[in-house]
Amino acid sequence: MINEHITTGHWIFAAVFMTLFIIYLAWSYKKDAPIHKHFYSGTVYLLLGIITLLFLIFVFAKVF
Repeated sequence: MINEHITTGHWIFAAVFMTLFIIYLAWSYKKDAPIHKHFYSGTVYLLLGIITLLFLIFVFAKVF
């Protein structure tokens, strides 16, 4: 079994690391949020365009 070499210490380290990493990501996102609003304000339209294009390619590939 693969899990027989994973000790309780490994699980504790993984839980602490994951918790601290998520806290750091949230802090970093909160700190950079005003910058993202300024520089990436139109990206929603780009994402919608890409999704629409992929959908149309899928539909035309199934029809033809």
